[in-house]
Amino acid sequence: MNFPNLLTLLRIFFVPLLVVALVQGDFGLRVMDWPIANEFLALAIFLAAATTDLLDGYLARRWKQVTTVGTLLDPIADKMLISAALISLVQVRVVPGWIAILVIGREFAVTGLRGIAAAEGYTIKASDLGKTKMVFQVIAISLLLVSIRHREWYGFAMLWMYGVVIFGIASAIQYFLKFWKGVDERTKLRRRRELLALEKREQRRKRATLMGQKVGTTAVHR
Repeated sequence: MNFPNLLTLLRIFFVPLLVVALVQGDFGLRVMDWPIANEFLALAIFLAAATTDLLDGYLARRWKQVTTVGTLLDPIADKMLISAALISLVQVRVVPGWIAILVIGREFAVTGLRGIAAAEGYTIKASDLGKTKMVFQVIAISLLLVSIRHREWYGFAMLWMYGVVIFGIASAIQYFLKFWKGVDERTKLRRRRELLALEKREQRRKRATLMGQKVGTTAVHR
């Protein structure tokens, strides 16, 4: 277990803390006699988790510690964090449910496409639109957390959230096109190879049959 993987696991650990900070009652947390509202505690947890998302991938590549475990856990941790934040914001009536369903549904759909593509031997890499969507998600959720206490920020925060929806749908379409093109071509190529192999087996069978018939005819003539 290397350090980048530990950061990924730490991000997963942050998820229940974020949910508790958002949906539970006031903890009455104070720092040097200054009260800390639950929303700002949730914001601190969310930003800390988002920072680990930036660090783990960067450090893994820089230190050449990219592992299969890290590759599998990193997108799972990202989806858990964003999903938990959105569901909690729906619970406290800050985000409309339909937005959370669209964003989370998009994540499941893209994950499914990438999984099917991987099974076919085709890797769909993260697109620029997908990366932009992640940046919009972090900014939008952070602004929405602030808007719980400062309602004047709510309209601005929702503009960012609509940007998340737009970029999410656009990147999902891009992933689908990559999936359709890559997997469809590989499927056609595999079927072509299977047909060629079947034709070769059929030709060998016919040659073996003809040879058997020739041997039988020769034996009869003798």
